[in-house]
Amino acid sequence: MWLKQLSLLNFKNYAESTLTFLPEVNAFTGDNGAGKTNLLDAIHYLSLCKSYFNPIDSQHIKKGEEWFMVQGEFERDERTEAISCSLKRNQKKQFKRNKKDYPRLADHIGQFPLVMISPNDSEIITEGSEERRRFVDNVISQTDNRYLDTLIAYNKILLQRNMLLKSIKERGVFDVGLLEVLNMQLVEVGERIYMRRKQFMTDFTLAFQRHYTYLTDQAEEVSLVYESPLHQNDFLTLLNTCLDKDRVLERTTQGIHKDDLLFTIHGEMPLKKFGSQGQQKSFLIALKLAQYTFLQEQKQFRPLLLLDDIFDKLDDRRTKKLMKMVSDDEFGQIFITDTDAERIREIFDEIAQPIRIFDIEGGEVHV
Repeated sequence: MWLKQLSLLNFKNYAESTLTFLPEVNAFTGDNGAGKTNLLDAIHYLSLCKSYFNPIDSQHIKKGEEWFMVQGEFERDERTEAISCSLKRNQKKQFKRNKKDYPRLADHIGQFPLVMISPNDSEIITEGSEERRRFVDNVISQTDNRYLDTLIAYNKILLQRNMLLKSIKERGVFDVGLLEVLNMQLVEVGERIYMRRKQFMTDFTLAFQRHYTYLTDQAEEVSLVYESPLHQNDFLTLLNTCLDKDRVLERTTQGIHKDDLLFTIHGEMPLKKFGSQGQQKSFLIALKLAQYTFLQEQKQFRPLLLLDDIFDKLDDRRTKKLMKMVSDDEFGQIFITDTDAERIREIFDEIAQPIRIFDIEGGEVHV
């Protein structure tokens, strides 16, 4: 699978642009703020129905305009697929495949998968467990629509249980029957999510270790561990044991919504505290490349790979190893942003890989 063409109308800082790509490597170069990352985000829209950076769709409409449209032509299984996303202010987003509306946006997720690597990914390491759960859930959801539906169901039941806990304290009425029903529903859905995450992490961890070892020449030892309250106890027991605490705090304190990923370096030392910027960057890149490997194995075709400002905080050796890695047969079409066109050209000349470079200046594209 690869993206043949991308067209933008009133999207972010682009009034109107059309780009035609190579199936191998394409680079967007230019000064900071020129609009390089906006092109990657447009591709992300076509794949996952949303921005990678900003969940508010209306904020992607060009200033002074009332609507935007992003269109793309993918080639997959020797067929051209036309995908379009459009939005008018104060109206519902429209998403079409070959000019036909999707019954629901979730049906599109995973049809044209991609992996984005961006400076924003540092939040996976530096922020709370919610960011790491979101990472896992996004990867699985691109290969399993039922998983996404199950997540939505879990969050809905969790919200109902939390509302019941609040009402117990506010009104002093404890509906034991309703709580038991919600517990059983939460357990049934939550255990399915737990088993899927556990299964996913087994294969994912092996791919992560392989990519990190290659990138760093085994310069340091790192580990990636899936943590969940359900490792030690069944879900229903947890809910019953923690009921008094839940009533005091007015929220459900245990469950798969507390799952986390533990990142360590040099044995048991937290990566967030003891890893250098370069080590953290290498860790994140290995995570994302493992995501790519997982998607490829599940889909049986190569997703797109988007690399935003990838060379920041990586030394020359790791940069060249990364570019050599992603240019081999395991990876498909690649999109890169960088401020230095000459650096990009030299790297890909050295590894003899075809590349098309687009110079970006103030929302204008020059080849």
